[in-house]
Amino acid sequence: MSLIREEETYKIIGMCMEVYNELGFGFSEIIYKDALEIEAELCNVSVEREKPFLVYYKVRKLKRRYNADFVMFGDIIVEIKASADGLCEENVRQTINYMKASGCKLALLVNFGRKGLQHKRFVL
Repeated sequence: MSLIREEETYKIIGMCMEVYNELGFGFSEIIYKDALEIEAELCNVSVEREKPFLVYYKVRKLKRRYNADFVMFGDIIVEIKASADGLCEENVRQTINYMKASGCKLALLVNFGRKGLQHKRFVL
């Protein structure tokens, strides 16, 4: 059984590894976002940063929207964290809610804040 968007997933994780190998851990989240945006451009990967998505309740658009850290390859959400405590249930719920609101079926949650890059893959 093959993974959904396996090649793209490995490419994104590889880019995150490159950023991690270059910067290490301990910087703030925004630094990793800036670096990942550059890495995606260097790798010729389509990237949209802080892409806004509308949220609906009973077919009515809510006043607030959310911005995904990144959408890569047109439909893969990439949520970035820089937490020394690692990934937590709140991060997981946030990522899944972003997927629901956006309609994207695949997301990666990546944490640069610890020794060793952490990542989780989600499919809806």
